[in-house]
Amino acid sequence: MKKYLEIAKAYMKAQLIWRSDTFVDVILSVAKILFAWILWSILFEGKEQIAGLGFPAMISYYIISSYLFQLEKSAEISRQMTGMLRNGTFSKYMVIPVQTQGYFVAMEAGKIAFSAGIGFLATFLWFYLFRIPFVHTANRKLLLCGSIMVVLGLLFMALLNYFLGILTVKFEEISIFLMIKDNLSAFVTGAVIPLALLPEWMTAGMRFLPFYYVTYLPSMLFIGKCEEEAVTGLIVLGVWCMVFLVLNQVTYEHDRIKYDGAGI
Repeated sequence: MKKYLEIAKAYMKAQLIWRSDTFVDVILSVAKILFAWILWSILFEGKEQIAGLGFPAMISYYIISSYLFQLEKSAEISRQMTGMLRNGTFSKYMVIPVQTQGYFVAMEAGKIAFSAGIGFLATFLWFYLFRIPFVHTANRKLLLCGSIMVVLGLLFMALLNYFLGILTVKFEEISIFLMIKDNLSAFVTGAVIPLALLPEWMTAGMRFLPFYYVTYLPSMLFIGKCEEEAVTGLIVLGVWCMVFLVLNQVTYEHDRIKYDGAGI
């Protein structure tokens, strides 16, 4: 465990070198919230609620979900692994005294630890400067479930992107998989629009998938909605994480013998 903590600390410090990337992420997140503010101000004109959410609750949802979406940077794992597997430099990760999957998860944790603080400050300033009445729950159970769900959601996305990276050994070119994942993830996680606006039959199907619990449900829990789904969400997301932990290890052990990169 100590080795993985050191890896996370090293990558957290490395983010100080690329401060401009974090700044751009914050600006884009604020731009998204501003766009949502303008759009929903128009849609709420003459209305008290839409899909069970009032205007302050809707904006609070967008601010929280934008913050969570901005934290999730694990797409870099699959792209980095693809590049290294194709140019032969992935060999070094096969000989270091840590589990490869654990290394990349720890790397992601270090990056998140840095961007979490910056993103939280930007979110706080947004509420303060624009005097938004922040809608949130005071229920400690919901806050705890939502916080655990955020951690599990970030872990799942890191495991998913690690799995996609491993597929490079077999398929060599995985850009089609990455394109599908990138285009769908923002929508199915509820980062674009609250999933409550979708037909019930569609959201019912999404509840069996992990993406429903990555951004949408924890954001709803933090504003005091969907209380009845809190425990179920933790179980479903926890099961998906366990499935990918095992799947990744089995796939890696099976495919690593096919890898003929430099240094093997």
